[in-house]
Amino acid sequence: MRHTCRGTINLATANISVEDSCNFVISNGGAQTYHLKASSEVERQRWITALELAKARAVKMQAESDDSGDEDSTSQTDKAEVHNTLRALSGKVEDLGTCNDLIAKHGTALQRSLSELESLRLPQDSSEKIKQVNERATLFRITSNAMINACRDFMSLAESHSRRWQRALQYERDQRLRLEETLEQLAKQHNHLERAFRGATVLPAETRAGGPKDPCGAGKGDLSDEDDENEFFDAPEIISSPSQDGLGHKRSGSNISAASCDILEEQVRPPSEDARKERRTRIPYKPNYSLNLWSVMKNCIGKELSKIPMPVNFNEPLSMLQRLTEDMEYYTLLDRGAQCESALEQLCLVAAFTVSSYSTTVFRASKPFNPLLGETFELDRMEDCGYRSLCEQVSHHPPAAAHHAESRNGWSLRQEIKITSKFRGKYLSIMPLGTIHCVFHNSGNHYTWKKVTTTVHNIIVGKLWIDQSGEIEIVNHKTGDKCKLKFAPYSYFSRDVARKVTGEVMDASGHVYYTLMGTWDERMECSPASLPGSGYENGADKAPESKILLWRRNPLPKNAEYMYYFSELALTLNAPEEGVAPTDSRLRPDQRLMENGNWDEANVEKQRLEEKQRIARRRREAEREKVGEDDSPVDSYKPLWFDRKMDTVSKEVTYVYRGTYWEAKEKQEWSACPDIF
Repeated sequence: MRHTCRGTINLATANISVEDSCNFVISNGGAQTYHLKASSEVERQRWITALELAKARAVKMQAESDDSGDEDSTSQTDKAEVHNTLRALSGKVEDLGTCNDLIAKHGTALQRSLSELESLRLPQDSSEKIKQVNERATLFRITSNAMINACRDFMSLAESHSRRWQRALQYERDQRLRLEETLEQLAKQHNHLERAFRGATVLPAETRAGGPKDPCGAGKGDLSDEDDENEFFDAPEIISSPSQDGLGHKRSGSNISAASCDILEEQVRPPSEDARKERRTRIPYKPNYSLNLWSVMKNCIGKELSKIPMPVNFNEPLSMLQRLTEDMEYYTLLDRGAQCESALEQLCLVAAFTVSSYSTTVFRASKPFNPLLGETFELDRMEDCGYRSLCEQVSHHPPAAAHHAESRNGWSLRQEIKITSKFRGKYLSIMPLGTIHCVFHNSGNHYTWKKVTTTVHNIIVGKLWIDQSGEIEIVNHKTGDKCKLKFAPYSYFSRDVARKVTGEVMDASGHVYYTLMGTWDERMECSPASLPGSGYENGADKAPESKILLWRRNPLPKNAEYMYYFSELALTLNAPEEGVAPTDSRLRPDQRLMENGNWDEANVEKQRLEEKQRIARRRREAEREKVGEDDSPVDSYKPLWFDRKMDTVSKEVTYVYRGTYWEAKEKQEWSACPDIF
């Protein structure tokens, strides 16, 4: 209750006041005030009463919270207080019994004395007075007897209820002790399972998958330990993938040509394709440093993640620019798309590429480094894979990165991503803003889409896990074709497959030609929505043999769990490389120190770089004031490799690649690069 979100009022210290018959005010005595209006005076009074009762409970809860340091001492105090109360009640009941006996005794003596007075010979007036007193004494005796009976009933009722309350209190105390013991056992079991998992050996693919019948079994052999650890939200394999021979034979009568089958079907890459240039396959193992997460996060609730100073303990040794480049891991989907003659089949592959960009996040719960303003990252795989990519951090607040990739196989990809994130206490929401463009040069097909929301759960307690949720609409601006993808959020009570993705590919008129199904962490398949003459038409149940495997995730490298769960591509991204720009992420010193395991030195270096960036920003603000532009909300910084332009397709102002980086690299002309490291 002491660490509330912004915009809330602590009821324990709130002031509740009435303005008129329908309006009332709740204030914390500071900047937070709510003016509330009810529809009637009766409703207003109901709210006032409810809020006052809640305030009383809040005060009591706060007092109990203040005294809740030692649970054992608190339990003993509560127990002693209950016994004292019961003892006091018993004493009062005994007092009532004593009063009862005294009233009966004195009442009888008074009645006897009056009777004796009445028997004496007294004057006429005196006897009349004595008779009146006798009548009143009789009334007193009757009233006293009634009170005595009421007290006796109260005593019996109090004793019976006291025993009942005592039994209920004892039951609740026993329940609480059992719950505490259960939680302690669960915590011990959790720690034991974690230790057992860390020491477990990786099972071979056949053992884990139950035999070679699963086409993805060999690819997932190294993931047995991760699947066991994440069993509570792992996706069961329910999508069957027939053999390639079966696909070719069964689909011969459908509306998919044999040539398009070969293009749509996921091909196994020859092992020598990426072996032309030897690249690193491992990085230093992640050290096991402990850190009190709550001590860092308790003051960050409600804030934007990019504005929270984080130690490198929460990071992975890659920058956000490198994570953005990881979208290119399954570039072969776009290579196959460039060979498609059908725009609808091409759209299926673009959709699979869109989903594939999330597969690297399934185990990657660590935060990438926030890039410095002007930081760049290049990935030149033109010789090996036929493409090259460039990213630049074009804005710091809000953080925004521009990305451009081009391939000699006939496609280009560009995007500007702004990351908006909020820490909500139990989970972290990451909302990427910006549009992704993919253009196929031969056909002129221009596709656009946006990313879905990423949620990191169990920020404070439990094991971190990541979920993707939302909808993506991929639009072909040349033909009007669309693909609508739905990422189903995880639900503990749902019987559906976890991390499920479904979609439909339709033409400009809305007629569905393909349905897509799969999971964002494993694979995507498509099947034709209409098979003329086969009995499966217009949304009927699809023939199992008509499913086409579009994409499946590459297996993780051996011992990936000790290397931040990096994929083969991610392991190579931060490898030192000659000839890159001086602003390249590979040259960032705090990131390099963290990768090498020197986390304390990395934290010091990270603070130095961030302070250097602040000094540069203040210098730009001072220069802007000199020229009289101090009222402008826009930072005067201009990116080096990207220009801000109006996009004719999306009608958005975005950063577009200028086209001079690779020429500058060839000449090694980096004089225009800022000094950021």
